[in-house]
Parts: sequence; structure tokens; C-alpha cells
Amino acid sequence: MAIVEVQVPDIGDLDEVAVIEVMVKVGDTVKAEQSLITVESDKASMEIPSSTAGVVKEIKVKLGDKVKQGSVVLVLEAEGAAAAPAAESKAAPAPAASAPAAPVSVAAAPVTAPAASGPVNVLVPDIGDFKDVAVIELLVKVGDTVKVEQSLITVESDKASMEIPSSTAGVVKEIKVKLGDTVNIGDLVVILEGVAGAAAAPAAAPAAVAAMPATPAAALAPVAAAVAAPVAVAVPAHAPGGTTLGLPHASPSVRKFARELGVPLNEVKGSGLKGRITEADVQGFTRSVMSGAVQTLAIAAQAKVAGSNDGAGLGLIPWPKVDFAKFGPIERKEMSRIKKISGANLLRNAVMIPAVTNHDDADITDLEAFRVSTNKENEKSGIKVTMLAFLIKACVAALKKFPEFNSSLDGDALIYKQYYHIGFAADTPNGLVVPVIKDADKKGIFQISQEMGELAKKARDGKLGPADMSGATFTISSLGGIGGRYFTPIINAPEVAILGVCKSQMEPVWDGKAFQPRLMLPLSLTWDHRVIDGAAAARFNVYLGQILGDFRRVLL
Repeated sequence: MAIVEVQVPDIGDLDEVAVIEVMVKVGDTVKAEQSLITVESDKASMEIPSSTAGVVKEIKVKLGDKVKQGSVVLVLEAEGAAAAPAAESKAAPAPAASAPAAPVSVAAAPVTAPAASGPVNVLVPDIGDFKDVAVIELLVKVGDTVKVEQSLITVESDKASMEIPSSTAGVVKEIKVKLGDTVNIGDLVVILEGVAGAAAAPAAAPAAVAAMPATPAAALAPVAAAVAAPVAVAVPAHAPGGTTLGLPHASPSVRKFARELGVPLNEVKGSGLKGRITEADVQGFTRSVMSGAVQTLAIAAQAKVAGSNDGAGLGLIPWPKVDFAKFGPIERKEMSRIKKISGANLLRNAVMIPAVTNHDDADITDLEAFRVSTNKENEKSGIKVTMLAFLIKACVAALKKFPEFNSSLDGDALIYKQYYHIGFAADTPNGLVVPVIKDADKKGIFQISQEMGELAKKARDGKLGPADMSGATFTISSLGGIGGRYFTPIINAPEVAILGVCKSQMEPVWDGKAFQPRLMLPLSLTWDHRVIDGAAAARFNVYLGQILGDFRRVLL
């Protein structure tokens, strides 16, 4: 075993930044590149990762401490070779850290912002080691007048958030990026119409350039280019104690965690230093929403429209208001929390999606016989295979053959998902919920059946978490043995299709010579006509029926 000191790596031109979050404790086992602390200044917010894997023996910093490059964060007990890179790094710092860069002489030529009257392209400047960072906020719009160094967009990686400033003053003529885009150094951000007589860049700019450490990339870049394109600095998306506009005060990893759970961070109260939102705050907010103690603003607004009995929210004449009691005895019962939430979503989906439903029948005679025999052979396992498990595997095969059914609309683009998460509607005493089988393409019938049983039990007990009900790419709504023939299920946005299944029944089917008794399963496929056309839907249903008729096709 080896003892390794983990130090603050090169964090650019940031100096003496405050520790605002300690993300590990003594005894924790950490991996290489796992975040250890979060630091923040008035210009930056980023997480400091571990240079090696090991067990935390001692933490050298505490909340409120100031650190800089080279400061010891903690002491790890690492095994053999795992410690070598860190030890080597400590013994021989990187050239950029050990040898300060020679100053760049720019005193004779004061830096001024371009004052051209023609179009000016504003590019992403040198943002260090960050690659393919996502655009998470647009800070200007077309027609805005921007100043030199005014922030244009906010980008974020898994480790840091930063704002990209403008290298010149002018009027925004065109924005070349949108939310969700990924950018790198040199990418075009906006096109400005230069303003004649634009203000000079701050006098401190030459000094800032002179103080910048030399890097291989900087050494190759012309001095003029380095001066004209100021270095982007990482900044907090939300200033503590400042305006609540913009992004909430949370680290990138916490914002990523909240996005995965669908939590609106601007509604979460932070318990960290200076009101910073922690992962525990996000988890607590999620538990409150699931228990009904808290309602998000979006859900409250949807519920208000859905439950107002007033069509004015949809541009319709008001819903009729009737005193039902004058016609006879009545009883008033409030809808359950689940029904209020699902009702608002169903209303939105039914109104906004141009949905069409195809009805068909699948011959599952042989498949049902195989299912029954399988359950008899595996009685001791305690896992009961249902027809729905076979349906999930069949749908995955159909989704692979017709990938548009496994997509989602994003503006004018389609997002084709390379994963297959199948939701299945589960009836509970409090209403309908949709648990999700993740990566169904990688699981067998027995594993799917087991997970379905576990999720269905959690649903009945009211213990489903947001992660259990998120990420579906396609949904199956099965009425099982209840009855019925066909129905029109409502698509679960942002998915583009849903399969409705009713009770199977024996029917006479003509085989070319005589009528044979066959077990037929009614299928109702509802699809979004913006994404899918009638021919594709018909082919999907036919292919699905072929798989259910001969399940060996799943292997093809």
C-alpha cells in the first residue's frame, strides 16, 4: 500500500478559490477522476477530481478554505501501481506548472475591441482541456447590443460550468448555437454587426495576457490571436444571493443528477454553503414530490388547467358548471395525487400529438403453449413468465427494425435512441403508473419477468421512485385478462408510439382448407403522425404479429 497526496491540478488562471463543498469523507473509496471537492470564486465554479484511486485517509481542506494549484486536498491510501502516476506527478510537476511563461509584451499596442461596421464572427476561445462541452444557456438574443467581455452563452461539462464572453462589441445578428449543442475551441458562437467606435477592452487585458501560463497550444498561437480572443473563464451560473434568473446555484454533477431525475432545480432550496444545492437536497425534493407533500410548479400549472373544468386554457368555451345536487344525492371525492399528475400529462399529450391508431390481431397460440410449459418446468424458480414479458422482447425486435418508433422529437430534429427502455402501464389502487424495464434488449424473458414483478409490487405499495418511471422509449399498455377488444391508448410524450393490448381469445381462423381454433391477441398501436406514417405503422404491426406468431424470429 502507498500513501498519496492528491493536489489541486492546473485550474487555469484561477487563484485562491474557496472550497464550498467536500464530496468525500475519511474511509471512502474513490476512483480515479472522481470529484473530491467543489471550489468557487466570483468567476469560477468547478469540481476537483482525484488523480488516482484509493481510500481516503485524511482530508486536508474544509469548507471555506482557500486553495490553488498544488494545494493538498486529501491523503489517499493507494495500492501499488495505482499510486505511481500521482507520485510521479508530485515528484515532477508538469512543465507548465514548474516553469512560468515568459510575459507577452503588449504594452506598446493597447488592446481595443474591433470597431468594424461589418459582420464579426465570435468564436469559442481557448477553454483549456474541455472538449465537446454542452450549451446549457443562451444569454443573448438576436438584436441585443453586447459589450466586450459580455457573456454570450453558458457551457457545461461534467466537471465545470463556464460562460463564453464576446471578444468584441456589437449587435447580435445571428446566433449559431442552440441549447444542447456541443462546442469546442474555434466554434462559431454568434455573428455580430460591429459597432463603430466600440469601447476599448479593459486596460487590464494586456496584464492578464502576460500572466497567462504558456501551454503547447498557446505557444503555437500568434500573440495577436491570443489578445483578440480573451480566454473564457468558468463562472457560476447563479451568483449566491443574487438574482434567481439563470441557472440554480449547484455544481455540474448535481445539475446532471437533477436532469436525470427530471427535477426542476430552480424550485429546490439549497442547504449548502451560500444556499448551494446539494445532491441530498435533490433527493429530498424528489421524495417530497413523490409523497405529495410538494408539487412542482409545472405539475401545479398542468393540474390547474386539467382540473379546472374550464376549456379556456385550450382556447375553448368554458366547461359547463352544473349544480349536480339539485338533481339528486351526490358524493364528492378528491382525485388522487397520481390521477391529478397523470391527468395533466394525458391532456397535454392528447391535445398536442396528432395520434392515429392501427388495430390488428396476432396469433399467439404456439407462444402461449410455450409460455405455459415454461412455467410448469420452472415452478421451483418462483418466477412466473407472463405474456407481457414476451411482448416486451417482441417490441424490442420491432423497434430495432423500425427505429423511428424508438425516437423522440426535438424541435425539427429526431433523436434516435440506441437503448431500449420499455415502459409498462401498471394499475394501482391510487391510479395508473408506468414503471420502466431498462435495457430490455440485453435481458432475457426470466429477468424481464422478475423485474416486472418487483416493479409492479413497488407500484402497488406506492414505493416507485422517479428513476423507476423515467427514460422509457416505448410503452405497452396491457389490459391483460380484464377484457375488451381494442382501445386507443394515449402516447406517453416524449415517446412517439404506444402499444395497447387486450384480452386474447380463441377464434376460428381459416388456414386455406378449414377453420382452425387459434388464440388471437388484439393489438392497438397508437403513433405520432408527425414522425410516423401509415405505411410504417402497418409494417410495424405486421412484423410484431409475425414475431408473436413465431418467436424464433427474435433471433434473426
